[in-house]
Amino acid sequence: MEGVRVKRGLDAALPVWHYAERHDTRVDAPPARALAAVHAVAAAELPFARLLLRLRGLRPHRSDTLVDAMLADGFMRFEDHVLVLVGRPWTARGGLLRVDDFVAFDEPGYAKMALGFSAEPDGDGTRLATETRVFLTDDRSRKRFAAYWLVVRPFSGLVRRTWLAAAKRRAEGERAAAK
Repeated sequence: MEGVRVKRGLDAALPVWHYAERHDTRVDAPPARALAAVHAVAAAELPFARLLLRLRGLRPHRSDTLVDAMLADGFMRFEDHVLVLVGRPWTARGGLLRVDDFVAFDEPGYAKMALGFSAEPDGDGTRLATETRVFLTDDRSRKRFAAYWLVVRPFSGLVRRTWLAAAKRRAEGERAAAK
């Protein structure tokens, strides 16, 4: 059984970065089911994440998957398991910018952000992971992002860890239902 790797997608989207964070969990299900579960997690399953998104001015509906809510609020799909965003997260509204070519974008004053998921075989289960990378387009943005990240990082990590936990529950619940 082959895993589904995100590194190739993240490396294509954002091969150089200033900040990165990775979280993972072991899932008692095959890689394809684990990744499908990531994409199926509804915003309603993560009330704390919904609250944080609302504080940022985003309005995910309870019925939206978290991926759909992120796409509706400015993220773009780079590949199946990689979402990208250009913005100024240190500002009140995030300064989101739609760009035609994420990879080539280099306008000063912005953060290029990529979020990816991977699923690798791990014994009779899967190691499900998420990695976030951030590249800042100039020195001033790096300084602004550093202050922002100091405050936001713990909450951002909590959202990704609870997302992985919800995907794990879904994937393992589907496995139990299939038995």
